[in-house]
Amino acid sequence: MDKFIINGGASLRGDVEISGAKNAILPIMAAVLLADGKSKLDNVPDLKDTRTMVRLLNMVGAKTNFNENSLTIDASTVDTLEAPYDLVKTMRASFYVMGPLLARFGEARVSLPGGCAWGPRPVDYHLKGFEKLGAEIILEDGYIIARAKKLKGGKIHFEIPSVGATGNIVMAAVLAEGVTQITNAAREPHIVQLCDVLNDMGAQIEGVGTHELTIHGVDSLNPIEVKIIPDMIEAGTFLMAGAILGNITVNNVYPDHLSIVLQKLEQAGCTIHVDDDTISIEKADNLEAVDMTTDVHPGFPTDLQAQWIALMSVASGSSVITDKIYHDRFSHVPELVRLGANISMENNVAFVRGVDKLRGAQVMSTDIRASASLVIAALVAEGKSTISRIYHIDRGYEKIEEKFKSLGADIQRECD
Repeated sequence: MDKFIINGGASLRGDVEISGAKNAILPIMAAVLLADGKSKLDNVPDLKDTRTMVRLLNMVGAKTNFNENSLTIDASTVDTLEAPYDLVKTMRASFYVMGPLLARFGEARVSLPGGCAWGPRPVDYHLKGFEKLGAEIILEDGYIIARAKKLKGGKIHFEIPSVGATGNIVMAAVLAEGVTQITNAAREPHIVQLCDVLNDMGAQIEGVGTHELTIHGVDSLNPIEVKIIPDMIEAGTFLMAGAILGNITVNNVYPDHLSIVLQKLEQAGCTIHVDDDTISIEKADNLEAVDMTTDVHPGFPTDLQAQWIALMSVASGSSVITDKIYHDRFSHVPELVRLGANISMENNVAFVRGVDKLRGAQVMSTDIRASASLVIAALVAEGKSTISRIYHIDRGYEKIEEKFKSLGADIQRECD
């Protein structure tokens, strides 16, 4: 099992290219199953999760070719309507195939999802949405079976804007008969791109980028060629490393996707320069503690909560970090404490008192973003750190150690 060996304290300087967005590519890979033909996706990040989704598409009968961040998917050969447990248990995003398979073929059989080792994150919103579109839902032997001769438009309201459910229901509704209205829909950048892609394929989705979507069902969709948007979470991760370790420029970014993150970094004392598709950050002379609460877009992303806690661990003063999206997403906290951070927890709130120094230690990754927070903390810490179970970080970051090495970090990947 791979691990990172990090000798902390090295200054970082230079440019880093941001990969395509993990959270955008996975639903779009599922969406092309709606069209009978070959689609081409560019700026595709080479991640463990992307490879898992490729395997799943192959298992349902699609033909794929993934080469140098370009992926072609021919969905004309799809002949199997099941997403098996062995794949879905490793990646929740596998559940995205349910909407497209149900809409195009009238049936889908998908294992109950797994994924990161934090929180239940149930799929109730997905299933209730499918039922509102006329699907019959059956739970059998750990699988969810959805059936409908023809989906029909309906009115769907989410109590909380769910990214996964919004994406899945939209993909089902585009081929439904009649009009579907979704209120309190998620509007994260990757959901916006998914809707834009579906419209380019021939769907009729109104209200893209808002909390109210109106979908006029169509008879069929066409294959697509699209470039995946940059990964704002990867960009935010590198910017937070730059805030305490040096001057970094992230290239291939959409700055407006990170507006609230940039505001928080400036409040913490960082100097930031923004251009059309680049963001530069200068290390703060005196990093100040800043409170933060995660929220749905355009609020502070929950996927950057762990990295912010790592940053605040070495800030001057105390900060309070609250996660309103997932109340139990704090598995990184005990590991940061092993590195010398002063953090206490109360429910979904972390109280962080900044320390002068972190010190190297052996720590363990528990999920994708927790892994990123440990990398940041280990790069700051004095001495040597070992981060085990880094297969988590490979799910969401493309060659992260190589990118940090190019900036001057002392980080090595080793196999046990």
